[in-house]
Amino acid sequence: MAQDSSPRSETSVATLIGGIVNDAKDLLLNEFTIAKLEIQQEMRKTKSAALAFAVGAGVAGIGGLFLLLMCVHGLVVLLDIPLWGSYGLVGGLLFVVGAILLVRGKQTAEQIDVIPPKTASTLRDNAQWIKEQTTSNRA
Repeated sequence: MAQDSSPRSETSVATLIGGIVNDAKDLLLNEFTIAKLEIQQEMRKTKSAALAFAVGAGVAGIGGLFLLLMCVHGLVVLLDIPLWGSYGLVGGLLFVVGAILLVRGKQTAEQIDVIPPKTASTLRDNAQWIKEQTTSNRA
């Protein structure tokens, strides 16, 4: 009897382990499929948001251009200056504002640390430790 139960129990354990492995494989495949579908859904949302943002930015840009043209023609009427002078005033004002923004942006960009000081210090310490470990092993 002992001989009869041993092969059956080995077969049943092997069958159980095989079933567990197959179930785990199926579970992983299902998880990857779900993750893939979720990522695709998020990409569709992102594409839709980017399209709305781009169209909105384009329409706002055109609206801003028309407002600038209105300012130019308004100056002609209010100040009784030639049209070219009005374009010069508005263009000069926009140039000054743009130059100021560029200088401030450059100053802000110069203050950005690509590697934060704490991280740089940690990296130096790690490199020093590795160097000490490798040189001490040679000696």
